[in-house]
This record gives sequence, C-alpha cells and structure tokens, in this order.
Amino acid sequence: MKAPDIHYVDSDGVSIAYTVLGDGPIDLLCLPGFVSHLEVLLEAPGAEQYFGGLASFSRLIMFDKRGQGLSDRPPGPPMLEQSAGDARAVLDAVGSERAAVYGISEGGPMSMLLAASHPELVTHLILYGTWARILKTPDNPSGFDREQFERFIGFARRDWGGPVALNLWAPSISEDPAMQEWWAKLLRVGTSPAGAEAVIRLYADIDVRSTLPAITAPTLVMHCTGDRMVPLDQGRLIAEGIEGARFVELAGDDHLPFQRSEEIVGEIEEFLTGTRHEQEPDRMLATVMFTDIVDSTSRAAAMGDRGWRDLLRRHDDLMRRELERFRGREVKTMGDGFLATFDGPARAIGCAASARDAMRELGVEIRAGLHTGEVEVIGDDIGGIAVNIGARVGAAAGPGEVLVSRTVTDLVAGSGIVFDERGAHSLKGVPGEWQLYAVANAS
Repeated sequence: MKAPDIHYVDSDGVSIAYTVLGDGPIDLLCLPGFVSHLEVLLEAPGAEQYFGGLASFSRLIMFDKRGQGLSDRPPGPPMLEQSAGDARAVLDAVGSERAAVYGISEGGPMSMLLAASHPELVTHLILYGTWARILKTPDNPSGFDREQFERFIGFARRDWGGPVALNLWAPSISEDPAMQEWWAKLLRVGTSPAGAEAVIRLYADIDVRSTLPAITAPTLVMHCTGDRMVPLDQGRLIAEGIEGARFVELAGDDHLPFQRSEEIVGEIEEFLTGTRHEQEPDRMLATVMFTDIVDSTSRAAAMGDRGWRDLLRRHDDLMRRELERFRGREVKTMGDGFLATFDGPARAIGCAASARDAMRELGVEIRAGLHTGEVEVIGDDIGGIAVNIGARVGAAAGPGEVLVSRTVTDLVAGSGIVFDERGAHSLKGVPGEWQLYAVANAS
C-alpha cells in the first residue's frame, strides 16, 4: 500500500501519530498489537488485502501507541487508562462521535476497557487473538507461567533487530524472506529492546476480566485454533464473559492476521454491515524472480554503515536498469534483494544473468531464483504459492547462480538457453520434490 498521510494529536502532552484510510460510513478504530509503526504496518506482505479490505467499507482509523512508532516516546510503557485516553483523543481529532473498536492481540485489553468505560462511544467491539488475563493463575489455567515471560524477554532482547519469534507469531510464513525482513523492520523501528521488555512486563500484570460483564456493545471475538502466542481458550473465555458475544474460531496457527485476511475482513464486514462482499483476487501467470546479495551480513559489517548504504544504492540502481532493459516489474526491495515479475521466463533469465554480471563489476556476488506460476495481484504486491516457490528456489541458489524450476525450463524450450541439472530438492513449506536447474548460458 502507498504510504499513509500521518497526522498528530496532543493527548495530555504526548503527541500521538494517527492516520485514516477509506471514507466509508462506519468509523472503525483499529487498536494495534505488540509493536506498531503506521508506515511499516502498511508495508506488510498482505497489507493491501487486509487494511485495504477494512477500509473498503469503513473509515479505518489507526494510531501508534505512545512509546512506539511515530508517536512520542515518554518513559515507561503506557498504562491502559493512558492508551484509552489516547484513543479518545484520536477519535476527537477525526471528528468521530461513535466508532466500532477493533482490538488486535495486545490491543484487546485496552479495547475491552474502552468499551466498558465508554459505552456511549463504542458501537461495536471486535477482538482478534487477544486475552483478558494472560498470566496463569488458579482461575486462569490456560495462561502462561511468569517464567515463560522471563524466557521470552531474554531471547527477545538477545535477538532484537532480527525476526524475533516470527515462528510463533506467524508460523505458516515464518520462513518467507519478505516476511522475515518486514517483521524485523517493524520491531526495530517500532520500539527498542528495553521498550519491548517494559511492554511485555506490563502485559503480564494486566487483568481486565472484571470489565467483561460491563460491556454492552455487540461483540465479535475471533481466534485461530492453533494460535501459538495466545491460546484459543483465552478467546473463548472472553466470549463467555461478554453477554451475547459471538465467537468465531478460525483455522490455522498464526497470531498475525495477514494470513487470514479474507476471512477476518469478511467476518468484520458482515458483523458491522450485515453483508459480506467476497472479492476474488486478481490472478495472472508470471515469472517471479528473487535476488539477493551473497554473504551480505558479513560484508555490511566489514564495510560499515556508510559504505554499505552506498553499495546498496549502486546495487539498486543497477538492478533497476536491468529490470527496465528486460521489461521486468519491480514488486519490492527486501534489504539487499529484489522481488520482480516478468511476463516471459526468457526475459527473466536474461535479466537475472545480466544483473549478476553487472554486479560483479561492483565486486558484488548475487544469486537469483526463478519460478513461473499463477500469482495473486494484491495492490502493488503479489502473493500465492508461486511466490513462495520462487523464494525457496532463490534460497537454494549458490553464489553467482541463477537457479530455476522445471516449469521455467519447460517454457523456454527451443530458446537456446542452456541449463545444468541440480537434481531434486525439497523446498521448505512446498509439497513434493522439485527439479531445479542452473542457467549455464543465457544467450
């Protein structure tokens, strides 16, 4: 999605960053989870379908919690009362007198408190993957031990800067390079390791179970069956505690909502409007190309920040030159790599080989992976199994290698392009074995 327009409102002396997407008749206030950054959230793989879907029938109002993202960062994590006050300040700033409130994960307790304390403000309450009390107690056996929190804090602080615990937040796509890059970036720019620790410790002590009987707004509770961050029973307990609440169990293990965008958006739209508009994603046949710089981490460390940034700039300029030359479409950059599509596999092979040779003039070795298949077009982004296969083929390529799937070789038969067999490979997350081939001569 394109970068949002960012605005600020003063909330008790703290500047809160917010944005508004869409212009539908329903105001929908979305309260963020663990870490937020308005601009980076909208860069997420699948953001167009998820946020765009919500904004298609509502005026979607989003903000960064104090202490995170683009908002001011006063000392200490925000108390629930402060966060609720910030939400009211944002609603006042956009001229909203009443709104549906959507609490995601860690945004859930604050949403419940807001709905119980300000029934005149909240028309509907929507909760996804959240809890009322996350710590295990005798009357909350499905919660987590405090020792588990301490262990999580330990490895979060140790690994901050990378895709911390993505295998817990989104196990179905935790090996996807684009998802790893985005998640690590969100955490880095959203808060610091110390800020994350303070927030996690705050979560351990939150208990809003006493507010549940006071919630009178129509309520929808959604939770994935195998959620690894928040057990399913936590969602059930919330639904049981709010009179008349509707509970929807979603298939899957992911805590992040992007993999269930269509279902979640559909449930929310039907809950708020009474109807659900199913939208088939645009599909097309394309050749997907993934590239990345070999051994980029050690190279960046050796060159220093300034030298590495200069090299990346020249790398990006060369890649874009080759993409234009071979009529490729840049989908996005991923730190030290590119994702691009082509309407012909021969041009994709030519681009990858030419880019590899051009990069060697910079003293840079890249690798590339190509696969042809049907992709889903999601705004400016793409998705689908063909994209996942392309990423896995790229990950299997060696330094300076342009590696392709059997599908690609079949489609360029008779072109004169020469391949070397690389045998059968198991591609993580993709069923079956895949025959892969290295481009020996792209002329």
